[in-house]
Amino acid sequence: MEFMAVVDAKARGPSGCAVIGLYENGELGLAARQVDKQLDGLITNLHGSGDFAGKLGDTLMLPLPAGAAASRLLLIGLGPRASFARKQFRKALQSAAQALSKTGAGDALVYLALEPIAELDMQYRARIVSEVFSSHAYKIPDLKTSPKPKARPLTTLSLATADARAAKAAAEGLRIGAAIGQGMALARDLANLPPNVCTPVYLGSRALQLAKEFPSIRTKVLDEGAIRALKMGAFLAVAQGSAQPPRLIVCEYRGGKKNAAPVCLVGKGITFDSGGISLKDPPGMDEMKFDMSGGAAVLGTVRAIAELKLPINVVAIVAAAENMPSGTAVKPADIVTTMSGQTVEILNTDAEGRLVLCDAITYSRRYKPAAVVDVATLTGACIVALGNHVSGLMSNTPSLAQELESAGMRADDRAWRLPIGEDYVEQLKSNFADIANVGGREGGACTAASFLGKFAKDLLWAHLDVAGTAWLSGAQKGSTGRPVPLLVDFLIHRT
Repeated sequence: MEFMAVVDAKARGPSGCAVIGLYENGELGLAARQVDKQLDGLITNLHGSGDFAGKLGDTLMLPLPAGAAASRLLLIGLGPRASFARKQFRKALQSAAQALSKTGAGDALVYLALEPIAELDMQYRARIVSEVFSSHAYKIPDLKTSPKPKARPLTTLSLATADARAAKAAAEGLRIGAAIGQGMALARDLANLPPNVCTPVYLGSRALQLAKEFPSIRTKVLDEGAIRALKMGAFLAVAQGSAQPPRLIVCEYRGGKKNAAPVCLVGKGITFDSGGISLKDPPGMDEMKFDMSGGAAVLGTVRAIAELKLPINVVAIVAAAENMPSGTAVKPADIVTTMSGQTVEILNTDAEGRLVLCDAITYSRRYKPAAVVDVATLTGACIVALGNHVSGLMSNTPSLAQELESAGMRADDRAWRLPIGEDYVEQLKSNFADIANVGGREGGACTAASFLGKFAKDLLWAHLDVAGTAWLSGAQKGSTGRPVPLLVDFLIHRT
């Protein structure tokens, strides 16, 4: 979809659909007042007669006469004027995208960003517009043999702005939002694919494609022999029960100064998690194809920043493996030696994410990183603590944690900080190794992060547990693409 910012809508000629907002009390926005005047008070009459109440998310499509600025008019309910803020703005845009998808309009002109929204400048308003419409246009890569529905005709979306200065800011916001949308689409595609297609080898091939598409990206994919040479014993222990070979995927984006330290994004890439010998309960096990969502997100983030040509160096590291039960699978009570040299007693083979991540975090040290952020669908305990609304955030560096929290707020992709530290490490004591990979039910998200913290000493490090936010269950089952928006915003503000 093409996005553009316009000042004089009339100069562009008629559009397929004009999108304007109406508040619940009948108050018309700037564009709505102009259109209402042109239509002899039609919008005011619709509200007064009760035909359109203006409740948040309400929609009404009206045909317009020949010679009008658009062939059709889409009214969007904005709810009460006093409470119209970023959340309501996003909801109104989602309703607009849904309604437009049911029309034959090939292009649309959206006036909603003209409404005043506290704490959102024009760039961020425009960014939300392109993010929302890009997300709505996304199609799951299903393998159904039935005929596919026809592609939606909407290919161009213009955003009305008040003047040239606002249009410049909006154009930049639309560009950022579209890049984030493309990064989210890649992450969602990878996570939504079935696990017999999206294997560790397949993940590696998609990372290599990124390097072909963007000259600023250099990708290398390490096979099992190379991983063994690195002495990544924890990573290999997870992979040893599967017929699918593991891969360590490294995407280097070079947009900053040659010698500038990169930000390392480390993603958990478990392409299917059966739990191993500590087998999961069968209900919902199909959703364990989403256990590589952290890896998908960091690849999607690299794609987005390459599209934006951000002046920063970033390295994405994905530890990709399949966790399966077999005669060769790692067993509870096995002890492995990590790349760092620390030994780990594996008490639960279903706590495998921290095992692949600890070696990947150690690998990131070779880049002398400015910061390391790992992303993982790590614990069910984080879902119990925070639900499906916000991601868990843990860090050994308060300033880095604050950067990520602020990015999540700006991006509407929030993270909530949880504690880590020696109290939680105490729960991970082992009689037989340096550390155990689980520490009991209490504080499970915090002990998991504290485990990783043992391998991030002297690094500026943060951990994002996205177990509750990376995908949806039920009728809307599928990847959300989170936390790509948070990570891209974080990196933008680091430039």
